[in-house]
Amino acid sequence: MRAKITYFVLAAVLVVYFVLVGDRGVLLIQQGTPVTVVFGIAVLVLPLIGVWFLWHTTQFARKAGLLARELEAEGGLPVDELKRTPSGRIDRDSADEVFQRRRAEAEATPEDWRAWFRLAVAYQDARDTPRARKAMQRAIALHDGKPVRTG
Repeated sequence: MRAKITYFVLAAVLVVYFVLVGDRGVLLIQQGTPVTVVFGIAVLVLPLIGVWFLWHTTQFARKAGLLARELEAEGGLPVDELKRTPSGRIDRDSADEVFQRRRAEAEATPEDWRAWFRLAVAYQDARDTPRARKAMQRAIALHDGKPVRTG
């Protein structure tokens, strides 16, 4: 719950920032000189990119959360079986071992979104965020019945 609150507070701060930046862009355009119009348009592009990114990130998090709740209801969430160091950090060898099993499971059942969800968790535990995101995107696409891009 704390993570959700943090996410929404940060998203709200970003929206306020986008509005302020957009306002500055409009003011620059209203000045009417060629230089300020070009700068104003350039400044307006930044909030548009930010809003697009925020929207897609929010949708990704929402869909991943839905999959997690569905998998939890089925009793299929991955169990935390990782060994940890005395400081609480995940032991790298332990994460690699779990990752190998999760990857084999996803390769054996490539059309099962549940296997890809668990693989995404294993990637995250191994601190490979880009691959974790790709695996979760694949899980979402398989769950939603969308075509999955390979490569």
